[in-house]
Amino acid sequence: MMRALMIQGAGSDVGKSLVVAGLARAATRRGIRVLPFKPQNMSNNAAVTVDGGEIGRAQALQALAACAEPHTDMNPVLLKPETDVGAQIVVQGRRVATLRARDYAAMKPKLMTPVLESFERLKARADLVLVEGAGSPAEVNLRANDIANMGFARKANVPVVLVGDIERGGVIAQLVGIKTIIDPDDAAQIEGFIINKFRGDQSLFDDGYRLIEQHTSWRGFGVLPHFARARELPAEDALGLADAHKPGKTRIACLALSRIANFDDCDPLKLEPDVDLVMVRAGDAIPGDARLVIIPGSKSTRGDLAFLRAQGWDIDLLAHHRRGGHVLGLCGGYQMLGRSVTDPEGIEGAAGETPGLGLLDVTTLMTPHKSLTRVDAVHAETREFVQGYEIHIGETKGSDRARPFAFVDGAPEGAMSGDGRVHGTYLHGLFASDGFRRAYLERLGVAASDQRYGGRVEDALDALADHIEAHLDVDGLLALAR
Repeated sequence: MMRALMIQGAGSDVGKSLVVAGLARAATRRGIRVLPFKPQNMSNNAAVTVDGGEIGRAQALQALAACAEPHTDMNPVLLKPETDVGAQIVVQGRRVATLRARDYAAMKPKLMTPVLESFERLKARADLVLVEGAGSPAEVNLRANDIANMGFARKANVPVVLVGDIERGGVIAQLVGIKTIIDPDDAAQIEGFIINKFRGDQSLFDDGYRLIEQHTSWRGFGVLPHFARARELPAEDALGLADAHKPGKTRIACLALSRIANFDDCDPLKLEPDVDLVMVRAGDAIPGDARLVIIPGSKSTRGDLAFLRAQGWDIDLLAHHRRGGHVLGLCGGYQMLGRSVTDPEGIEGAAGETPGLGLLDVTTLMTPHKSLTRVDAVHAETREFVQGYEIHIGETKGSDRARPFAFVDGAPEGAMSGDGRVHGTYLHGLFASDGFRRAYLERLGVAASDQRYGGRVEDALDALADHIEAHLDVDGLLALAR
């Protein structure tokens, strides 16, 4: 019998993505065929799927935990913010519109159909579907036409377990408050709760744990201590990006753009022992001792060019380059390195043209077509194999493309400046390729380790599953699924 269980959060960033990933790995190790599912996600950190679409990176990690290929059915609605009030709407892996928040609210009732279609297809392929909610069911102002939390759970008749984050404080009020304000029929769909990110002596919380059970009539499934190795796994939210802080090591700076996208490109670098990866935040200067500055992907290239200039980073970059420093632009960052970015149809915002940084002799024209593909490439300089993916709009042309960054099926990809110190590429995920990462760092004078990044992620997922097995009632959680 195909079953499902939904993990919702008492708030955003309470750790429900990791709880689902850990449960998926734990259940998979028990011989259960598991697939992850998130009806609606909001993230600019996306993964390209086996069927040629895109889903949130967290669902791709959960698929890896379940030893499954990422598929568009795992995240049928993906919202990719482009401005403070608008987002690109991706349905079953394909971009369908760019809408303001109010217009999306009007569209939502139509999206329950594809959400349920994707869910039923997953159920047909699995013994267990682990569903992740979005935000919190406490957002009762969004309950009408909800497809992300209790609206989906009730429609699909999936039992719910709530995750509360004790690290933030107020976890008792979070959980008891949710029981108080949500619709009684929604509350009846919730079977229990998990306390996450605990630090210290758990016995000091025993009374609080019992109080939650008494005031909600929900069953507690355990207290999960803080999982330190979470930093080894891709972060879902750019707000969770942290510096590596390794004083005395070679510094690599990554610009924390306002619409940063696919920011886990740098994750393999932060795990390198001899790399001090610094996320340069708004208002901060680019470190003068950085060996390499990375301009990452962006959901709004022209908007982030304006943001970059507002921080003074354009001046810092030119000074960095004059001092002999290296620059790497990834996807949107590659586009920014050119002489101009033109968007005549207003695909990413207001129509117009924005001057680029001028460090590469290329120009970019935004076009409606979106490239979504997994890529096998060969780095032009080191001849090392690179396995990555492309997820972008825009066509880039210019004389510096005569010096490509890589070759894809023999065709040149990306660009390099005449002095060889500025590189641009549309390839995401390139540093996860161990041979390329080592060779690239060694050309910068960095002593690269021999670690296998993919193996380290797998090991962290196994450790997460062990952590969950040790502290939660996994048998009880799996028994809830129906």
